Amino acid sequence: MSTQPHALSRAEWNEIGELEAVRESWGLEDGESFADFAADNIYGVKFDFSSGHPGYCGDLFILQADTLNGEPFMLIRDKSGKIDLCDFG
Repeated sequence: MSTQPHALSRAEWNEIGELEAVRESWGLEDGESFADFAADNIYGVKFDFSSGHPGYCGDLFILQADTLNGEPFMLIRDKSGKIDLCDFG
């Protein structure tokens, strides 16, 4: 298993852009392409992640705006296979 980051595909960017919290964070309107917006404004990586506890194995996405004044978004795939925000609670 590799701990190296991978580039996000256009399909993954679009799937992430369907999340209301993500779209609101960057102020995107309905109909705006998140993948197109992200290409110039967001740093994003994906890891093939495997943790010891609580036992998540799968995609881990980290998004950072083009400023360093906020925390990055961390997302994983839920049990149904959809990308969702990490819940650390």
